[in-house]
Amino acid sequence: MSNLSSFVKRIRDVMRNDAGINGDAQRIEQLAWMLFLKVYDAKEEDWEFEDEKYESIIPENLRWRNWAHAENQNEGLTGDQLLNFVNNELFPKLKKLDVTPNTPIRQSIVRTTFEDANNYMKDGVLLRQIINIIDELDFGSYEETHAFGEIYETILKELQSAGSAGEFYTPRAVTEFMAKMIKPQIGETMADFACGTGGFLSSWIKELEAQKEAKGTIKKEESEKLYNSIYAIEKKQFPYMLCVTNMLLHGIDNPKVFHDNSLTKKLLDYTEKDAFDVILMNPPYGGSEKEDIKQNFPADLKSSETADLFIAVIMYRLKKDGRAAVIIPDGFLFGNDNAKTNLKKKLLTDFNLHTVVRMPQSVFSPYTSITTNILFFNNEESQGKTWVYRVDMPKGIKHFSKTKPMKLSDFDDCVAWWNDRKEITDEDGNPKAKCYTSQELFDSGLNFDVCGYPHEEEVILSVAETIQNYEEKRSKLNADIDNILQQLTELHQKAQKGEL
Repeated sequence: MSNLSSFVKRIRDVMRNDAGINGDAQRIEQLAWMLFLKVYDAKEEDWEFEDEKYESIIPENLRWRNWAHAENQNEGLTGDQLLNFVNNELFPKLKKLDVTPNTPIRQSIVRTTFEDANNYMKDGVLLRQIINIIDELDFGSYEETHAFGEIYETILKELQSAGSAGEFYTPRAVTEFMAKMIKPQIGETMADFACGTGGFLSSWIKELEAQKEAKGTIKKEESEKLYNSIYAIEKKQFPYMLCVTNMLLHGIDNPKVFHDNSLTKKLLDYTEKDAFDVILMNPPYGGSEKEDIKQNFPADLKSSETADLFIAVIMYRLKKDGRAAVIIPDGFLFGNDNAKTNLKKKLLTDFNLHTVVRMPQSVFSPYTSITTNILFFNNEESQGKTWVYRVDMPKGIKHFSKTKPMKLSDFDDCVAWWNDRKEITDEDGNPKAKCYTSQELFDSGLNFDVCGYPHEEEVILSVAETIQNYEEKRSKLNADIDNILQQLTELHQKAQKGEL
């Protein structure tokens, strides 16, 4: 495809003319289900080549090649005929595909991907234009598939400014840093229980593939272990769809990615078979869980804070001698409620919390300004000490943003320190890196809020950045308003039908 680099812009320009698309979040969600079907169709071509008995779970007339590929239909379905097909045949049938416990994952993902998906476009001619742009992609070419993987990353990045959808995207610099520091090994299993769009899964695979390339050749069973090493759960439909497509693009034919809620199982029911060698996560935080969810946790770990509950799940699902790297908000470090206190006690006594990396405030900008940290801990005997390291803003940059995101190189000083640990004091005499004994942390009332940022400088933005900042805020507000209006419209329609 000659215009691969302008793919996102071309899609955006067409969608802006459709009355059914309200904002970036809907635009990306609209694009997601079409991309999934295109990528899945390309994978099916591979599976058919490898197995002449392969049968698609998708009815023949609903396969991308038979309705979207224009050459097969004299320029293809368009206008009202296309809208009728998509809304009244494609979506209803894919949502109700016959799936049993024996259905292979690579087939069952079609139904779970479409269960809560939506077609927002109202202009069938514009929809045909979008489909034609997507159909130009040639996933039969390794080079183009790899190049599109990069384009897909830009699509996922745009989630950060697409209203509330940014919560599903962890900056790639952060996921890659965490994956590097955890040092993956081929043959190990890795899990993410709130995987969003699959950033940690991608970074894990990237690290293992680098090992594979360094070895030159590896045995077939080792290669299979590499691509079967991931396990993930995502509660919300939209990021689940994006994640599954992401994994198919990474060459994972049977992505063990499940549309589910990791907090609905009783914590004490987990056994060794439910545990993993490595857990990489950015748990949702700021959320509040209902009483029935909290009942799945022992009394000493019950919490209304979602992030606390996920820390508990990680502890119960990490193998003996396993390793974890988890992003948590500042509130966990200094929080002193029952659950946080008990979780921190466990980290210091039942686990080896060896490192806490503190990150600058604007890492997740523009989605949130909440300051975050990374906990690195192993399921092994405590060493009685925890190192804390503060990552400062790179010189010349006051804050990260959509146009100036954090880079992997911004962790270079931390990586260098990681391999040669020593205490560091900044120019103002404040600790930047320091080793604390478990006793010191207990004596502080389990306040892990140490090696913090000594003062917050006022951020002065340029005119262009100020405009962008307000546009991002307006975009989020618009998305929130659109969501509320949609809910009110649905309530009004139900009231008219006498359903309320």
